[in-house]
Amino acid sequence: MQVFLVTFGIFMLVIFGMALGYIVKRKSIQGSCGGISSLGMKKVCDCDEPCDDLKNKVAKGDADPKELERFTKPAFYEVK
Repeated sequence: MQVFLVTFGIFMLVIFGMALGYIVKRKSIQGSCGGISSLGMKKVCDCDEPCDDLKNKVAKGDADPKELERFTKPAFYEVK
């Protein structure tokens, strides 16, 4: 039980330190490489068909219809 309490205390100190750093700097936590946003992508989607939100955006003209083309790719890729 003592090991659990010590471990829990260490985790709480780390979380408190991260929260304090956020409060002082007012800067959100980010990855070192910038993640997907540095590639110009808004989000990753591995769905088999487009979601209703994307369909509505394309219908309204808020999104490019070419975004729907990525859902028509074949489900099986043969490696030669």
